[in-house]
Amino acid sequence: MSNLSSLPARARRLPLGQASITRIARFSSSPRSCNYADTLPNLKIGAHTKVLFQGFTGRQATANVKESLAWGTKIVGGVKPGIEGEHLGLPVFPSVRAAQEKAKPDASAIYVPGNQTAQAIEEAIEAEIPLVVAVAEHVPIHDILRIHSMLQTQSKTRLVGANCPGIISAIGKCRIGFQPLPCFAPGNIGIVAKSGTLSYETVASTTRAGLGQSLCISMGGDVLAGTNFVDALKIFENDPDTEGMIIVGELGGTSEMDAAEWIKDYHRRTANPKPIMALVGGLYAPEGRIMGHAGAWTAVGEPGPEVKYQALERAGAVMVNHPEKFGEGMKTLLANRPRSQGGVFTNPASQRRGLHTMRRISPRSRQGMFPTTQTRSLFVKPFQALDMLKEKSIPVRETAPSDSDIFLNLTVDRTALTPCILASSRADFSPSTTGRFAFPYASKSFTSGEAPVIEDIASHLRLPDSARGKLASLVQGLWEIFKEKEAYILEVRATPTADGTLEVRGARFGFDDAAYRSSGRQEEVHRLRNPAEEVREELEAEKDGIVYVKLDGEGSIGTLVNGAGLAMNTVDALTLHGGHCANFLDTGGKATSETVKSSFRVITSDPRVKAIFVNIFGGLTRCDMIAEGVILAFRDLEMSVPVVVRLRGTNEEAGQKMIAESGLPLHAFDGFEEAARKVITLAGGEPITPQR
Repeated sequence: MSNLSSLPARARRLPLGQASITRIARFSSSPRSCNYADTLPNLKIGAHTKVLFQGFTGRQATANVKESLAWGTKIVGGVKPGIEGEHLGLPVFPSVRAAQEKAKPDASAIYVPGNQTAQAIEEAIEAEIPLVVAVAEHVPIHDILRIHSMLQTQSKTRLVGANCPGIISAIGKCRIGFQPLPCFAPGNIGIVAKSGTLSYETVASTTRAGLGQSLCISMGGDVLAGTNFVDALKIFENDPDTEGMIIVGELGGTSEMDAAEWIKDYHRRTANPKPIMALVGGLYAPEGRIMGHAGAWTAVGEPGPEVKYQALERAGAVMVNHPEKFGEGMKTLLANRPRSQGGVFTNPASQRRGLHTMRRISPRSRQGMFPTTQTRSLFVKPFQALDMLKEKSIPVRETAPSDSDIFLNLTVDRTALTPCILASSRADFSPSTTGRFAFPYASKSFTSGEAPVIEDIASHLRLPDSARGKLASLVQGLWEIFKEKEAYILEVRATPTADGTLEVRGARFGFDDAAYRSSGRQEEVHRLRNPAEEVREELEAEKDGIVYVKLDGEGSIGTLVNGAGLAMNTVDALTLHGGHCANFLDTGGKATSETVKSSFRVITSDPRVKAIFVNIFGGLTRCDMIAEGVILAFRDLEMSVPVVVRLRGTNEEAGQKMIAESGLPLHAFDGFEEAARKVITLAGGEPITPQR
């Protein structure tokens, strides 16, 4: 994960200024035939790619430029608004437009904080930079909705991110992002991932197997991604350097389902398909929680992670439960890949045999209209949501549910990359009763005759003509709250009355905390938060920038992991091996001795914890530094709980040696299987072998 959101920056008070509205209108009214899909080829970076940096002279960008130049990336300079000069021996341009005219960059790496990211992307779109890579996290959802409304009406600029480590060509030595370079080796495997740390584990696994990588694309962990799994798979399919493909997914959204459909079609139309492997993180994530990444939550109408897993498996992808299995697994698949003999190939489905490592999991259904409270977002109390509706002159009267109720959910369509309304006659929004109605982010009024979406919703819900005007008023009120207060989910239960009125009888409103965290917006909404009603350990962790989720049940193993995707997968894999995890904990992409110490303090405050599993991939941080932090924290806190430390990545041998020679009850491993068995045993459990 990027830490750019912590950099100081001016906070813009409004998510959509007049200048941005003008830009959207200009893009939307363009007479050209524009298709964002036409920008797919821009992802094929390599030795030829000329890279520009926005936020060029900042500390993180400077360090990144030095590393990337030494590796071989062709960097042509950077932008510092209003300033011309030189930095690191490269030109500094006063604007992206000036850089485009003088240096003709093929790509721009955006190294600015989350609250400035959207503006930087806008400048790159206006300058028609072919590829834009945004690495910052905590980019407000409504800022990105606005960006996508621009991207979808042009055919010059492709976006990767936001909240991602970027894109990298191991063959072409072109790095646009902050990926840990020691993990990479030129090779033939294409990798696309939501999670940064899981992608690094995947890269390291394919490097150890002697396969290396061709192109690695990060989709990012946000709700709205500029490039998705299918986009990447299309590039890999037609890339002569890529012989195998790997997908690293997680809970939230439908991109894995889209990938499964693409894989099925690919196998139908291809005589000798390239082998595909996949992993889905968050299989054992608690329902209704956001697991570190902004987009790691399952919304109404979206499939759960286990459904995604099964869809990918049925489509023909080889599934694994841990990324360290990708290397040897792909090596086997490539060795067994059928070769042409007179134009006849063996059945591609045969690639699946012998590599299953995941138990079948029964899908969970969404229980009721209002699931448990999520974190890293703000859900207000029902009465506060109803008060917001009253301010919009929406009729409100709290009553018990009735058979005549209708249910509306205004949220974000992650596939269409627009707002959408889900309309259903059932509280669980079951697929058979739910309609999905996407509409442009630039929409202004639903009460005028220019809102066909209202007619569609009314027809789906079978509302009488007399109720359609009231439906329009209700949707208009929800839409105004959605934009003015930067919500990401507004769910209401309403009852049609005899006179055509729609009374709201219940509401659940969730707001994007990134608008407050990175931009200082929506302070009045944020003040509605009541810490006294939240989990104490989660609040303590939040003070130190740690994402901690306390898990229910008999959890006896505390987990400490760097990276949300890796943390989800750690809980999954330990559970599959017979362990019982007490928590999810993400220190962030750059674990330090201080965050390790704070993490231990929070974990050990849970009396259920009998052993701790530290799972660190030393990509952006060195394993020896993490080992030193673990040892110091263990001593300073006078811990008595045994700790198993799995270290992989940069300086892993030195880190493991430090742990082994510490004289403390610390146990060092590099392989996950051994480490998992050890920590489960120390916690009083009995390890099992995951079913094939």
